[in-house]
Amino acid sequence: MFESEYDVIVVGAGHAGSEAAAAAANMGSKTLLVTMNLQNIAQMSCNPAMGGIAKGQILREIDAMGGYSGLVSDTSAIQFKMLNKSKGPAMWSPRVQSDRMMFAEHWRLRLEQTPNLDFYQEMVAGLILEGNELKGVRTSLGLEIRAKSVVLTNGTFLNGLIHIGDKNFGGGRAGERAATGITKDLVDVGFESGRMKTGTPPRVDGRSLDYSKMMEQPGDDVPSKFSFLDETQPLKKQRSCYMTYTSPEVHEILKDGFERSPMFNGRIQSIGPRYCPSIEDKINRFADKDRHQLFVEPEGWNTVEVYVNGFSTSLPEDVQFKALRSVAGFENVKFFRPGYAIEYDYFPPTQLKHTLETKLVDGLYFAGQINGTTGYEEAACQGLMAGINAALKVQEKEEFIIKRNEAYIGVLIDDLITKGTEEPYRMFTSRAEYRTLLRQDNADFRLTERSYKLGLASEERMRKMEEKKEKSSDFVNFLKNKSVSHEDANPILEANNSSPMKQSDKIFKIFSRPNITMDDVRNFPGVEEYIQENNLNTEILEQTEIQVKYSGYIEKEKNNADKLNRLEDVKIPNSFDYSKIKSMSFEAREKLNKIQPTSISQASRISGVSPNDISVLLVYMGR
Repeated sequence: MFESEYDVIVVGAGHAGSEAAAAAANMGSKTLLVTMNLQNIAQMSCNPAMGGIAKGQILREIDAMGGYSGLVSDTSAIQFKMLNKSKGPAMWSPRVQSDRMMFAEHWRLRLEQTPNLDFYQEMVAGLILEGNELKGVRTSLGLEIRAKSVVLTNGTFLNGLIHIGDKNFGGGRAGERAATGITKDLVDVGFESGRMKTGTPPRVDGRSLDYSKMMEQPGDDVPSKFSFLDETQPLKKQRSCYMTYTSPEVHEILKDGFERSPMFNGRIQSIGPRYCPSIEDKINRFADKDRHQLFVEPEGWNTVEVYVNGFSTSLPEDVQFKALRSVAGFENVKFFRPGYAIEYDYFPPTQLKHTLETKLVDGLYFAGQINGTTGYEEAACQGLMAGINAALKVQEKEEFIIKRNEAYIGVLIDDLITKGTEEPYRMFTSRAEYRTLLRQDNADFRLTERSYKLGLASEERMRKMEEKKEKSSDFVNFLKNKSVSHEDANPILEANNSSPMKQSDKIFKIFSRPNITMDDVRNFPGVEEYIQENNLNTEILEQTEIQVKYSGYIEKEKNNADKLNRLEDVKIPNSFDYSKIKSMSFEAREKLNKIQPTSISQASRISGVSPNDISVLLVYMGR
């Protein structure tokens, strides 16, 4: 069946696997996507939504590089929101509510239309290894499929164990079996493994809910979209979500079931996501709160299935049901399925290089929850990077690494590789020290040209990015050179409680004032005419406004990033032996020998390595 050798085999077709397969195939590598069920490609295992705080930035970065997640999110969206719009643009984060079935369908259709990509449905039960040399994968039917590189994106399936109250059973997701064999092969080679936990809420029948008792949560009045391409369009109609609350009565019902909860009776030993806790964990950790928000999210345009966001739980199904029936609007709720917790194997990501290739086995890449992350977007961007680097490796080309000051993707991977994680890792804007540079609006400026040079981003993407950059730059220069008289400006300034002018001044300077907007500037003589003549769209106007208002902050962060990059350029030789530098602390030597950083900058970010240790290392290296 598989006579010839593949360039890249991707194991698993979740968000990481789908992006990995698309990237490798689009870069010209002969690629095989192997998954346990082809009907569940890019399945939304948890909430039916994409994007959100920091996650929306990641999704725009994936799109800017030619990945598919943004396009699929746009074509399957039922609601769009730009979160944090009241804050500065570094915090703006796009999010869509998705049609779950449509999302998976569109992903599969896009993959099927991708050249160089084959599919096969079966469980991968192990790796073909000759010593530490990778030769391919072995399936549960005993088939051996040869490959030059392999990307593992197993999600929650590796020895997955599902918990509902005092019941547990093997599974990688509701209704699907766990994957076995791979963990043993990797541990036998010398990999360190661990266990993590995540959970999901009940799914309920929307026809049994009383929405009049809840608060409606509509989408934006003027919705935007994820993809920078014109292939997708903003939504013209949207579905609302709703919000309700738990209560002291609900909490008491849940507490009565705690002794049967696997979280509290010791059956679950592994650590769950800190920032997406179960409802029982919230009640336990935040005992002073007498209510918690629940977001009632439709699963699609036409289905009646509803996702109860905020009620993730592994309590017994009868406790879940009784408690939820005490929530306002849920008095007559009918369950489609109860919530559950799932434990699964992961591999501490300090065992990887920045390319997501493992240090122990050449040509083997890990992406997604196998690395200890949580979230569709975190998984998808890792898949994209692993797919790119697997293809480059086979093509004997230079590896592709994104730095911390270049993208949230770079922050995420550097955090994983350098610091590791002992709990499911989730991206936040606070993790990025250069978030003013890493905005959702300029992901194409930052990444499209680099991806185009790889052969991944299309000619169309490159052309659109160059046009946007040129037009916004020209408009900024126009505003810097165009003056406005105080007679024309003062009525607008006074209407915005801004100090009046005594003489003419450049529009750029006036626009820099905090309470003056693009709508105000368009009323100055000559500005609207310039916009119309040059056919400037909303995206270009927004980009121009950000460049004018935040130019000082952006310049400051660029300078800081340049300092970081100077340390990044101080490379550390491979397999450097830190144990011989006795003037360093023992902890620093131990951590540095384990992680083997590639640069002084990376070494400085390792937990337990002090500024003094870095100074010693710089002196030792002649710096």
